[in-house]
Amino acid sequence: MTNISRNIKKETRGYMLLILLGMLAILALLKMNVINQNEEYHMFSDGYTLFSIPNFWNVISNVPIAVVGFIGLIKLKFNFKSQLQYFILFSGIILVAMGSSFYHMNPNSQSLIWDRLPMTVVFMTICSIIISEFIDDNAGRKILIPILIVGLLSVVYWSITNDLRPYVFVQFYPLLVIPIVLVCFKSRFNTKVYYWLLLIIYGLAKILEQFDEGVYLELEIISGHSLKHVCSAIGLAFLLIIYQKRKKGIVLETKELLI
Repeated sequence: MTNISRNIKKETRGYMLLILLGMLAILALLKMNVINQNEEYHMFSDGYTLFSIPNFWNVISNVPIAVVGFIGLIKLKFNFKSQLQYFILFSGIILVAMGSSFYHMNPNSQSLIWDRLPMTVVFMTICSIIISEFIDDNAGRKILIPILIVGLLSVVYWSITNDLRPYVFVQFYPLLVIPIVLVCFKSRFNTKVYYWLLLIIYGLAKILEQFDEGVYLELEIISGHSLKHVCSAIGLAFLLIIYQKRKKGIVLETKELLI
């Protein structure tokens, strides 16, 4: 079997896995009981106030995220037809930092809306970009606006009904899609390793979030949730590296694409 035949077979498996995963995820969503927002979520371990800023470290740890977003916009002179995707991504990253800071100043379900809205923008845009890079450029660009609307509506739906199921789907389904795409599809750009690093660091960030209090008790300086923000900034910085490499034209040779 030639390399081209193996690639076609692998891509076919990839399409089948993506379709199957989508069907299973939607079915699970429909069968799942309503997921309500747990109000204890807002009770973070580090409530330290400094310079009149409540929850200081949870607020200020968003600064690195904003820095990545601003650097991305400054360096946005990509010669891509899909430039809108990158503009929305880095603008969304800045809004994530702003929304998260606003939320942590006064954590409650109402302020949490402004944290989650921009996060869906970032999740959906990354998904669109990966589809463009690995599967089909036009499809990735065309799907951007529809999935952005779906993402934003998932937060609106939660704010009205207190049902988190659509938001959970929007947040975690792309995380299941990305590994399948990375394994089964090829990109013209030699940047796949950075996407894997992004996924690993995001997983670490979720662990830190889960063990917020334990990390705070161990370090006595900063909490797991604050470190989650720092980890997120590092992961997003890898995205910036990816797109800078693309800007510089660091691409795979044709023979590498056929492996």
